[in-house]
Amino acid sequence: MAARSGTQYLDGLRAQQRSIWLGGTRVEDVTTHPGLASGARAIASLYDMQLEPSLKSEMTYTSPTTGDPVGLSFIIPKTIDDLVRRREMMLRWARATCGMMGRSPDFMNVSFAAWAAAAGYFARGRPEFGENMRRYYEHIRENDLVLTHALINLQRSRSSTGLYNLEDGTALRVMRETSAGVVVRGARVLATLGAYADEIAVYSPRLGLHSDGHSPFALSFAIPCATKGLRFLCRDSYDLGRSHFDHPLGSRFEEMDCIVFFDDVLVPWERVFLLGDVGLLNNLGPGTNYSAHSAHQGAVKNLAKCEFILGLALLMVETLGSGKAPQVEAMIGELMLHTTTTKALMRAAEADAKIDEWGVMCPDAVMVESTRNLFVTVYPRLVEILQLLGSSSFMIAPSEADMDGPLKADIDQYLATDGASARDRVKLFRLASDVAINAFGSRQVLYERFYAGDPLARARALAGIYAKGEAMERVRAFLAEEAE
Repeated sequence: MAARSGTQYLDGLRAQQRSIWLGGTRVEDVTTHPGLASGARAIASLYDMQLEPSLKSEMTYTSPTTGDPVGLSFIIPKTIDDLVRRREMMLRWARATCGMMGRSPDFMNVSFAAWAAAAGYFARGRPEFGENMRRYYEHIRENDLVLTHALINLQRSRSSTGLYNLEDGTALRVMRETSAGVVVRGARVLATLGAYADEIAVYSPRLGLHSDGHSPFALSFAIPCATKGLRFLCRDSYDLGRSHFDHPLGSRFEEMDCIVFFDDVLVPWERVFLLGDVGLLNNLGPGTNYSAHSAHQGAVKNLAKCEFILGLALLMVETLGSGKAPQVEAMIGELMLHTTTTKALMRAAEADAKIDEWGVMCPDAVMVESTRNLFVTVYPRLVEILQLLGSSSFMIAPSEADMDGPLKADIDQYLATDGASARDRVKLFRLASDVAINAFGSRQVLYERFYAGDPLARARALAGIYAKGEAMERVRAFLAEEAE
């Protein structure tokens, strides 16, 4: 099977009898559910882009196994040109969703491509685990599957003893091994895209202070979302059933986040990639470099988001006629700075990329991880700037029903500006509201603050890979000159 169309993707969702719950009710079909259907259609539209005749060569590459076209985000990059081609493909997807679907399928695709190339790393646990990883990567590439993932165990306490979330009865763990596979039980968060995925990948963050060499909490595997005993609990949907006019982003790009419950779920041996080995799990990032590739995808998403908010802010200023105010110029300049900085870091990561021990062209880790650290604080500031630029205009944005209702003449007369008709003004600020003040936009801020870890964890991660010795040596050399 080659790269899928949107219709094939939606058909695949309907074919699985998954246990997805929203609002106390099991969802029988996410493609028709009022709170979920728009998100499914958004993912389907990304798949359709792969098969557009004018884009196919830019969205796919030739499978080394079948010779068919497969999604370009699955490529194992061997050259800088491969990284650039992959980035251009991912940027098309990110721009199509205004950067608002952070867990589009390319996020997991680039990770599994890196892991497949580094299959030898997983083989250090058991030889068959490396082959499992290679086969699974080929499976998702050739079938063009959508994956969700769940990294974090639920917490009973945020005290020091609960820091790594390894409490029996809550954390996901291996209960027993059988001839057919391993049986796991527990819960994980946060499975973004869980309602729209074909399969779920489970891997663990570092177990950190967990000192034992072997642990039932150290595991990595992937299984179909329809696996027996697997349940997805959705948060409230931010698609409120309103029109594209009223909620232009929320009505299109609800990617959904889920808690995942594993009730004695059997994971077949061929789907297990890491089991019990704390050392291998703790070194998974630097040992396989997958984090640099997922950060590359994240940088692309961040750039698309910066571009979108900059464009939105410029239109708001033009509509309100406030562009000459010094404070407005300063805020627009700040948006431009964050956009160009994000782009520069992404491009620097590509330009300074090097072949790693697995033969993969790996983006420069410091540059590409810096895009993650930057966005933790930058994105909330971008939203704050929109709020400051729009101020009371957010409060005078009638609904679509009002625009065509009994007060239409009043709205048309009094809400028009020198730069826009009343309808154009309201439509623009309904869009800005979806970014800056309503539930959909608030979730985006929370997502960007924490999706790659909290600010302290991000700072420590960057400090851990930065070449500190080189910087210190320059100072030592200068001090030595002074002594002479």
